[in-house]
Formats: sequence, structure tokens, C-alpha cells
Amino acid sequence: MATNDPLVPYGYAQFLDELKEQVRSSRARVRRVVNTSLIDLYWKIGRRILDEQERQGWGSAVISRLADDLRREFPEMTGLSRSNLHYMRGFAAAWTEEAQIVQQAVGQLPWGHITVLLDKLESEESRRFYASAAVQHGWSRNVLANMIMNKTLERTGTAPSNFIGSLPPGDSELAQQVAKDPYAFEFLGLSGEIAERDLEQSLMDRITETLRELGPGFSFVGRQVHFDVDGDDFYIDLLFFHVEQLRYFVIELKTGKFQPEHAGKLNFYVALVDDKLRRTAHAPTVSILVCGSRNERTVRYALSRSSTPMAISTYTYETLPPDERQSLPGASKLAEALDWPKPEEK
Repeated sequence: MATNDPLVPYGYAQFLDELKEQVRSSRARVRRVVNTSLIDLYWKIGRRILDEQERQGWGSAVISRLADDLRREFPEMTGLSRSNLHYMRGFAAAWTEEAQIVQQAVGQLPWGHITVLLDKLESEESRRFYASAAVQHGWSRNVLANMIMNKTLERTGTAPSNFIGSLPPGDSELAQQVAKDPYAFEFLGLSGEIAERDLEQSLMDRITETLRELGPGFSFVGRQVHFDVDGDDFYIDLLFFHVEQLRYFVIELKTGKFQPEHAGKLNFYVALVDDKLRRTAHAPTVSILVCGSRNERTVRYALSRSSTPMAISTYTYETLPPDERQSLPGASKLAEALDWPKPEEK
């Protein structure tokens, strides 16, 4: 809107922006309230179904009848299909107390996310962990499913490191939280023997997926980051900055087996970053070597003598050969064979 319009009073534009923000915030709150109410309703329906089945021995055929009757009574409502009622029953069985829904992250998730948790996870602990992560990081349903498929949380924080001895207590825990083992690079579509430069190039070509695999908070700084040390040239494979921990992460790639001399190179690169890039407000720089394989005892010896914060991880990148992929049944065939609900029934 033109600022020289005589009908527009001074300060109107700012006033309009503030009202727009209030409307957006209010709409977001309404969506959250509506979602929470829906999740609560679904849990209560599932709980009632469970109770009646236990009390009267009802079979699954009753659920089909319930779905027909409920949809006949409430034709404007979606989500009352037979498959969804089965999900509601599973929901109530997985989260046994209504208070859990209000107090835990699952109560903040859309119903589609919850069905993914029910489909793909068996234990209460894993469902709770992935629900919390989905809320914290704003994962979409597809991202949540991908994270579960890749066992992201199970791999997080598992890489052998010397963080406890080389970083302050709280700092060491934060650094360990982001050190996965192994890193899952299947999204690169690689197979067979590859060179380190090819692995590095593939990671850069798929930088969005690479950052997602590294985890929340990572920001890409550079590839083959150059340092001149009195005429000697050195290049760091990949350099990232963690915006939540306020620290640099030096990541070196080795397609072969871990060797003790790799730890010496990490020491040197961390010293370079600390001297050339790190600021006073930054936390200590951390390095992660991502290698093809490792001998656990060799890694332990190498880490025990290093005062530089480092972790030694491995990676996977193999995908099924094309002929094996073609021999697999499609998703619809699998769903039909396992009697899973089709997506359109949800």
C-alpha cells in the first residue's frame, strides 16, 4: 500500500502488521487446540473399544460395524473408517493413561504422525523419543517415517569418542548427542567401491539430505576449506557450524579402515579452526572422522591419548541392486498381503 495515500494515517502500516501477526498467532493456537481435542477424542474412542472388547469379547468385526454406524451418524466427519478405529484402539493400547496424552509430546502431534509411530515402532520408549523429536524439530509425517526407518535416534550419540575427557561435563554431553554411528548415507544411491572424493561430492550434491542426516542445528560452512600455514596448504574435507551449540564441527571422510594417524590429522585440523575461525563466544571445536570401518581397540587407543575432542564413526551407503529392488513387491501388494489399511481409508 502506498505510503503517500492521504487516506492512510501515519502508523497504519505498522498497526496492520501487528494485527496480521495477532491473527496468525490466534489461528495457530486454534489449530493446536482443535488438534489436541481431536487426539483426545480418538484416544477415548480407542479406550472404549478396548474396554468393551475385554469385557464382552468383541472381535474385529464389531469395529467394522462401528465404523459404518458412526459414519452414518456423522457423515461430515472424516477419520471414522474401520482402519482409523483400529488405529484408535492401538493408540489407547500404546498410551494407556489419558494423562499421558496431555503431558507428553504425542498430544501435540497430528493424527497422521501418531499412526506412523504406531505402525513402525514397538516399544513405548522409542515412540516417546520419536514423538518428542518430531515436536521439537517440526518434522513432517514423511520426515518422521524416514527418521524411524533409518533408526536415527538409535544411532545418535553412539559413536566412540573422547568427549568426556576432553570437554567440560555439560559440553561433552551436547557434543556426544550429535555423534551418530553409523551415518546412513543410503540416500546417495551409491554402491560398490567408491573414492573419498566421490563420497564427498555426493554428500554436497545432496546437501539437504546430508544436513538432515547430520541432525538438527548443523549449518554448512564449506568443502575442502583451505588453510595456508606459512606456505603449506591444508584442506578440511567438510566444515560445519552447529548453531545451537555454537561450535565448529570438522568432518573428515575416509572410505577405508580407521588408522591411528587419522587422529593426528584431526588434532591438527581442530587446532587450525580454533586458531583461525573460532571466536571467544564459541564452544570448543569438535571433529568427527567418518570412515568405512574401524577396529574398536585401535580406536580406543587412539582416543585415549588425544586431548582434542573427536569421535570416530562409520557410515553405510549401500542400496539394493536394481534387480533385487525390482523383485520386491510394491507397497500396495505388501499392504494387501499384511492386511494393512490403505492410505485412503485413514
